[in-house]
Amino acid sequence: MGADTPEAVAVPVASGMRPGTPEAALVRAVKMPLVDRVASAVITGVPPVLVALGMWLGWSHGLVVWQDLVVLAVFYSVIGTGVTVGFHRLLTHRSFRCGRLLRAGFAALGSAAAEGPVIDWVATHRKHHQFSDEPGDPHSPHLDVREGWRGQLWGLVHAHIGWVFSDMEVADERRYARDLLADPWIRFVDRTFILWVAAGLAAAFGLGVALTGTVGGGLTALLWGGAARIFLMHHATFSINSICHAFGRQDFDTGDQSRNVFWLAIPTWGEAWHNNHHAFPTSYRHGLGRWQLDPAAAVIRALELTGLAWDVVRVDPQRRARRLAAPA
Repeated sequence: MGADTPEAVAVPVASGMRPGTPEAALVRAVKMPLVDRVASAVITGVPPVLVALGMWLGWSHGLVVWQDLVVLAVFYSVIGTGVTVGFHRLLTHRSFRCGRLLRAGFAALGSAAAEGPVIDWVATHRKHHQFSDEPGDPHSPHLDVREGWRGQLWGLVHAHIGWVFSDMEVADERRYARDLLADPWIRFVDRTFILWVAAGLAAAFGLGVALTGTVGGGLTALLWGGAARIFLMHHATFSINSICHAFGRQDFDTGDQSRNVFWLAIPTWGEAWHNNHHAFPTSYRHGLGRWQLDPAAAVIRALELTGLAWDVVRVDPQRRARRLAAPA
């Protein structure tokens, strides 16, 4: 596909919902199972504790070595690609196509980030696009009814991490991810989510042992390439929901509060060009400007050049020009 057409968008943006309609029913909260709340608390709460432990060990006992930083960089980059290229641009928005094995591989890599099973992740994000900054958006910072700076702060906290524990976070996978439910390879990766999280941790430990030649080196690599990597990736992803819907530039008229935040572009692998993304959801590139760095787009382009990706969605320049926001 040569341009970003409305038909290519996975879930159209909702507008004007009337009470009693099927669309309005979608915004009602679904009770989150207790086991999911506990799992979310463990996954989001344990890594920062371990990171604090790692920082204390490093500063007090000099236990952080260059091998740990290498493991952190490698796993942050590789598993981050699974989230940005795999979960987001491939599976959520279908920005390109690839073979079934590579598609499943991206789903497994993204699962290792411990951001939730792939089908749930995709369903939640598609729901976000349908109700962006409107009632029904799982993680908008603009829907809190409280006024003043306290309401704004609470909205940011909700969008950043509070939504993970909210009933509204639940998205109907049968509505928002029917295509993935029909794919047996993706269903397998989804059901074995814990396996991929454990595999990511085990791989970090193994690389640490290989680089240092000691089990102790493997354990510190597990701390930095596992817990620290999960912590940093979680908050990079959460920042798209909070910071990129509250601060930054709006180059395109999208009808919501999505914004571009340049200083988040590298740690989020190009996802922080969020206003661009909401303007053209299926575009394989989010960094549409010449100097808007987008590492995830570079990965997709490399896959295309090697024949591993095809039908890469690009935005027609005329279409981009028509969507530009009016000068402030």
